[in-house]
Amino acid sequence: MAPPVSATIKPEPDVVWNRENVSMSVVLEALGDIRKKFALEEAEDAEHPHPRSCVMTLIAVASSEAEERRAQRAARTIGMLHPAQLIVIRDQPELRPGQIDAAIVTDTHRPQSAYAVQCELVVLHVRGAAGEHLAALVDPLLPSGVPTYLWWVGTPPFGRQEFTDALRVCDSLVIDSTRFEAPYRSFMELTRLGESSHHKLGVADLQWARLEPWRETVAQFFSPADRRPFMNGISEVGVDYVGEGRGNRVGASLLIGWFASALGWKLQKAAAGAGGIVAAHFAADGWRPVEVAFRSVPKEQMAQGEISAIRVAGSAKGKTFKLTVMRDPERPRRAAPDIGAGAYQVLHATGGGDDAGLELAQRKAAWHRDVLHKNEESLHHTATGDPPGERPSQPGVFVHERRGADNSLVLLTMIDIGGADTLRHVQRVEPEDEATLLLRLLANGAHDHVYTRSLLAAAELFRAI
Repeated sequence: MAPPVSATIKPEPDVVWNRENVSMSVVLEALGDIRKKFALEEAEDAEHPHPRSCVMTLIAVASSEAEERRAQRAARTIGMLHPAQLIVIRDQPELRPGQIDAAIVTDTHRPQSAYAVQCELVVLHVRGAAGEHLAALVDPLLPSGVPTYLWWVGTPPFGRQEFTDALRVCDSLVIDSTRFEAPYRSFMELTRLGESSHHKLGVADLQWARLEPWRETVAQFFSPADRRPFMNGISEVGVDYVGEGRGNRVGASLLIGWFASALGWKLQKAAAGAGGIVAAHFAADGWRPVEVAFRSVPKEQMAQGEISAIRVAGSAKGKTFKLTVMRDPERPRRAAPDIGAGAYQVLHATGGGDDAGLELAQRKAAWHRDVLHKNEESLHHTATGDPPGERPSQPGVFVHERRGADNSLVLLTMIDIGGADTLRHVQRVEPEDEATLLLRLLANGAHDHVYTRSLLAAAELFRAI
């Protein structure tokens, strides 16, 4: 997984230009003046101004103040790492039709081994749905020869002609299906997007990027050569998700769509029941049945629609197998009997709820106890002046497993093959912000054929339930 984006930006950017009721030609002229001024100020007397480069254009469309703040922060973070043309557009209903209020904000990055770089962000407030203005609005700001990405921060207006026209000015559309206001309807309209847009349009989903740890963990199980036959022996798949409404099953459906499209499963029938339960039957290799089940589980610390666990089971070549991957697993409290209880526990925190943290804390507590034990008589004599005598009973140290706040960032993987002992693996999944997820998607040009085929397979399942 990619590490989180490390660029540091100020909480509030520097607004260097701000005008109301302006034309796009005025905005473009102001942007050119700001760049020219910075280049001349940074160039030394004997130098020419440093040339600028641009690798992409990112246009973010927001419909509320909260969405605009998120879009600005993510765009500014990306701009500090990659030279880009950054534009944020927001609908402002209080403006009169045709009015454009514009601002330009800047961030300056001064690396130690290179010259300073200025990142400019153009903010446009317009009246009416942004899709009605977007194509003509941003065309003067688009540099030639670089890809243009359109990030719709909220729910895109699927099916409207204005939205279709807006897609013609971009190479790829980026959305987040977890933030759709009507998840089921919007997800189904997303799958039909290819019918109304140009054939070269790429589509990327931040939800798909968040599912990467699950897909990687499952793929790694089948990676060894001796486990490859297991892929054709899968007989059941279970997915736990948070929330009960069908809109919360988007992530689970995408995972099953990934399985089905990669392994050639064909949906036979599916049904949804009370309490968020879903049962589906697929046929693999033309005849072999595969049962798929969804269930809703309560997880207060997780967002609606997030995946909580996945289970894959089956048999092949005379061996049974089961893969279980859980996020934030429920584990009972237990004590380590080899150490005991006492005041040492509070001196050696476990640093987390995983086994490695517990073992480390136990070792420190044991060392602490042994040191005091060896020097107990001399310490007692020094402190009290009493002659050495019988040592009191030895205190114990119990290190209890605790569930820390970071447990939701832990994936517990359990592997059972045949009659062998269960293999356990705990991995920490680092949280990733929107800027990191965006960069990962944009690095692939937002053209992911695996996502596209998984999306279509997920839509088939969605329609059935």
